Amino acid sequence: MTSLSRAALAALPQSILRPGHDPAAISTGIVHFGPGAFHRAHQAAYIDRLLDSDPRWGIAAVSLRSPGTVEALKAQDGLYTLAVIDQAPSMRVIAAHSDAVGPGEGARLRALLADPAVRIATSTVTEKGYCLAGDGTLDMAHPDIVRDLSRPAEPASVIGWIVAGLADRRAAGIPPFAMLCCDNMTGNGGKLRAACVALAHANDPGLADWIESEVAFPDSMVDSITPASDPAFLGHVAHELGVTDNGAVQREGFAQWVLQRFELPEGPDLAAAGVTLTDDVRGYEQAKLRILNGAHSSLAYIGIALGLETVFEAMSDPALEGFVSRLVHSDIALTLKPVAGLDVSAYADAVLDRFRNPEIRHLLSQIAWDGSQKLPYRLLDTIQDALVAGRDVDRLAVPVAAWIAFVRYKAQAGETITDPLADVLAQTATGSDVAAAMLALRQVFPEKLATDPRFRHAVTEALLPFLDGHPETLLRR
Repeated sequence: MTSLSRAALAALPQSILRPGHDPAAISTGIVHFGPGAFHRAHQAAYIDRLLDSDPRWGIAAVSLRSPGTVEALKAQDGLYTLAVIDQAPSMRVIAAHSDAVGPGEGARLRALLADPAVRIATSTVTEKGYCLAGDGTLDMAHPDIVRDLSRPAEPASVIGWIVAGLADRRAAGIPPFAMLCCDNMTGNGGKLRAACVALAHANDPGLADWIESEVAFPDSMVDSITPASDPAFLGHVAHELGVTDNGAVQREGFAQWVLQRFELPEGPDLAAAGVTLTDDVRGYEQAKLRILNGAHSSLAYIGIALGLETVFEAMSDPALEGFVSRLVHSDIALTLKPVAGLDVSAYADAVLDRFRNPEIRHLLSQIAWDGSQKLPYRLLDTIQDALVAGRDVDRLAVPVAAWIAFVRYKAQAGETITDPLADVLAQTATGSDVAAAMLALRQVFPEKLATDPRFRHAVTEALLPFLDGHPETLLRR
C-alpha cells in the first residue's frame, strides 16, 4: 500500500475531506516546537483552515529530541489525516505544515527563526519542556539550561532556541516573532516570557531588556481530548483512505483555543479560523478548571464508588449524570465571574456533552490520580467562594467526600494510591474519624475552609453513604 502524499490526494475516497488550499503553494510563517499528536490535532487544524484564505502561515514543525514525527511529515509531503471521533465522525487531510526540522538540523532551525517571513513561533512541549522550577521560574540548574548558558549558539532547550532566534533577529534589525505557548499552564505566556528574559539576561542584559519590551508572549488556553494513535487506529485510517498514514491523529469533536489579544502588524486572522481572542484568558481558564476539571474529578470519585470504569459509563448512569449536571449548573457555574464572550451555561452544556461521547474511553481511575494536588483548584476554591457568598455547599461536598472514601478504600485494601502524598494519605485515611483526620491535612485543605462548620458538616454527612457502600442513596436525594 502506498503512503499519503500530495500525489495521492486526488484518489482518496470522496468521504475524506481534502484541504481547501494547494499544499504546494503555502509558505512558512510559523515555527512550531513539539509537533506531537495534540499540536497536529488541534493548533495545526486551526491553521489549516486559515491557509485556505491566507497561504503565508504554513507551519515548520520542529522536534528537538525525537525524529519520528518529523520523518513521517517529510515522507508524506507534510500531510496527515485528522480523524474526529464523535457522534458524527469524519476524516480530513491536514495540509498545514510547509516544512519539518528534526534533531541535528540546528542550522536549518536557526535560519528559519531568523527568516523575516516567520512572524510567529508556537510550542507544545509540555510543562516539563520549559525547564521551569517548582515556583514557575526558569531552573538555572537544569542540565539543558546550564549547557545553554555556556553554549548559547548551540541550544539544547526550547527556551535556548527561542532566545537564540530572537538574538539573531535583534542583531539583524528584524522585528521579533510573537511567541505563543500552547501548553496547559496557567499564565503560560508570562511564564515563558520570564524564562526567556532570565536566560537572555545571564549572557546579554541588553537582549533581555529587548525581549521584555518588544516581544509578544500572549497567554493562551487550549482544550481537546486527543487519544493516542495506536496501531489499531492507524490501521483503520489506512483502510478508510486506501493509503498508509503514519502521521494520522484523532481527537474529539470539541476543540478550543483561547488566546490573549496581541499586536502583530499584518498578522493572521486567527479569529476567522475559530480562535477565541480575549483580554481575559484567566476567566476562560477558571471556567475550564472549575467546570470541566471539577466535573471530571466528581465523576471519577463518585463513579468509582459506583463500580463504573469510564467517563462515558459514568454519564450513562442516570442518577450520577443528573447529579453532576446539577452540580455544574446550580453550584459551580454560580461561582464564576462574567467573562466577555463566554456563555458559561452553554460552555457547561458543551462540557457535559463531551463526557457523553461513547468514542472516547477516558478511565475514571486515571482522572482520580493526584487528587491531593487537583482538588484544591478543581473543587475547594469553588466551595470557598460558595461559602463566602452564603450559598449551600452540600452538593459540592459530595465529590470531596467521595475522594476521602476513595483514599480510605485504597489504604485499607493495601492498593497503590497514585498521589504525591500517597504515604501521608494512606496513614491518615485509616483512622476511626476519617473525615476529621483528612480535613486536618493542611497540604490539601486550607485551615479557613477545613474549620468552617458548614463545610465540615456537609463533608461528614456526605461521607456516610460512601463508607456504608450505598452512595447511590446520596445521589437520589
